[in-house]
Amino acid sequence: MSRKAGCRYAAESTIIKMYQVYILQSIISQKYYIGHTENIENRLYKHNKGLIKSTKYGKPWKLVLVESYKTRAEAYKRELEIKNYKGGIKFKKLLGLWKE
Repeated sequence: MSRKAGCRYAAESTIIKMYQVYILQSIISQKYYIGHTENIENRLYKHNKGLIKSTKYGKPWKLVLVESYKTRAEAYKRELEIKNYKGGIKFKKLLGLWKE
């Protein structure tokens, strides 16, 4: 394939949108919050500024787990799965807190 003088080829770039499932832990109460988002940094900022109603009174929060998924549906499914683990052995294993 020949190129004409002055002709430039731009590489195709694809932006892959990922969705994150995350677990936060309140530094004050030690309670956990499970959610999903497209922008983990922005979401953590909102949690810690008190802009999210459900976490307003537990701030500050620290991020203890993040998992990435290709679709919102996959992330939401995983969020619900983790919420069903909450407080149990599977939840503790997920966070590395379970000792055999």
